[in-house]
Amino acid sequence: MDQIRPDQDFEAFLAEGRFMIQRSRSSGNHVFYPRVAEPRTGSRDLEWVEASGDGVVYAVTVVHKRPPEKDYNVVLVDLAEGPRMMSRVDGIAPDAVKIGMPVKAGIVTEDGRSFVVFTPVTGALA
Repeated sequence: MDQIRPDQDFEAFLAEGRFMIQRSRSSGNHVFYPRVAEPRTGSRDLEWVEASGDGVVYAVTVVHKRPPEKDYNVVLVDLAEGPRMMSRVDGIAPDAVKIGMPVKAGIVTEDGRSFVVFTPVTGALA
C-alpha cells in the first residue's frame, strides 16, 4: 500500500512553482497545512487545488537580529480560501508590515527549498 504524504506533495508542488492547497470535495472547505483528512469533518476526500495567492495579514511580529544579520517579520496570513498560514512578507521593511494589509503569495527558493512568501499588494490600503 502506498503511503499518503500530503506534506511531500505540497513541497513537490512548490518545487514546480505551484501554490496548491487542499479542498474537501464533499464540504468545499479548504485545508492548510496539508493533511490526510479535513479537520472539522474527518472526511478523507481532499483534492489539490490552485490557491489564489490572495491574503490579508492577520498577525505580525518582527524578529530583531544582531548586525550584520537583518531583521525579518513572521506573519499569519488569512488566505482568501479560508485557511490561515504562517510565512513572511518580503519587499517591505519588516516593521512596515501591518495587520489587515492585503498581500499576494509567491514562491521563493532558498538553500534548495521552496516555500510561500507574501508581498504587499501595491496601492492597497490596510
